Amino acid sequence: MVRSDARENRARILQVARAAFTEAGDVSMNRVAQLAGVGPGTLYRNFPTREALVLAIYQDEVDRLLETVPELLARLPPLEALREWTVDLVAAMRKKHGLGDALSPGAHQAITEQTYGPVIAAITRLLDAGKADGTIRADADPRDFLQLTGALWRAASGPEDRSPSMLALILDGLSAPTR
Repeated sequence: MVRSDARENRARILQVARAAFTEAGDVSMNRVAQLAGVGPGTLYRNFPTREALVLAIYQDEVDRLLETVPELLARLPPLEALREWTVDLVAAMRKKHGLGDALSPGAHQAITEQTYGPVIAAITRLLDAGKADGTIRADADPRDFLQLTGALWRAASGPEDRSPSMLALILDGLSAPTR
């Protein structure tokens, strides 16, 4: 059982590191500890390496994303829930690949393997909701959808960000035919 102060320290380290790495990818581990208000020993006890910290940040982001599926489906029609969820997924994918310099190829592979199943399960839940209400075609496959959305994070961000129009095309292709 983890003490509450240890959980709070870990959460604060993740929060601070996420912001620091987003701002400047070359932030030192000692600087992360200072920003989080913990000693280096606390930081390294939770995250023995920079790579472990980066992986934990990404896993935390994926977990947060997976937790949003029920709320989205309760609030939005399935196709719109899928659209909103995919926008967040693409943002997480961009962050993961933006952290690429900090991760070894083995770490990239490990995080992909660790998150693939849960992400496919979330997509399946969103697609199944749309299939059930007739808005998403019956043959829509979550693996195909994930493969297609992989192109979205590569689309240029900024004023010429093509990902929204590309996502619209993907979702149009998922829509059940109207008769």
